[in-house]
Amino acid sequence: MKKTLVLFAHPYYEYSTANIELIKVYGDMAELDFKDLYEEFPDFHIPTFRERKRIRQYERLIFHFPLIWFSLPPLLKLWIDEVFDMTWNAEVNHPLQNKDAFIVVTVGGKEENYLEGGMYGTTVSDLLKSLTLSLKVNNIEVKNIIEVYKADDLDKTELLEFSEKIKKNLKDS
Repeated sequence: MKKTLVLFAHPYYEYSTANIELIKVYGDMAELDFKDLYEEFPDFHIPTFRERKRIRQYERLIFHFPLIWFSLPPLLKLWIDEVFDMTWNAEVNHPLQNKDAFIVVTVGGKEENYLEGGMYGTTVSDLLKSLTLSLKVNNIEVKNIIEVYKADDLDKTELLEFSEKIKKNLKDS
């Protein structure tokens, strides 16, 4: 498995039964470092240069978070704003080049609400455009987006299926 950094961002993690269960999948994986952004940066002060140095060590980034008001959690958005550096694109071998990424997003609503003709008139993929575009312009290939709908209504069996899907995605690429 590629050396991987999980960037987990959930401002109300202790109330998320789905995420409490899903992040267990990362615990037994070698070559994987798990960072809870809300635990690491509770004051929203991100040491930019330390984070830029840290991400150089990894071949893969996993962004794991809940959809909050149709967007990324604020601290994850701030982390990207602070850490990604547009001047890197001018460098031949910049720190993000040739990395890949996975996105695991939990959604409280039903999947049918997130269809073009659904209640919200848009898809989760469309709502994640700012993230996927930020990755693309930095030459990070998004391998897969795992969308977990009705997250807090899932039973243990359903959560186990999503955990296995995460494991399989990480091991297959």
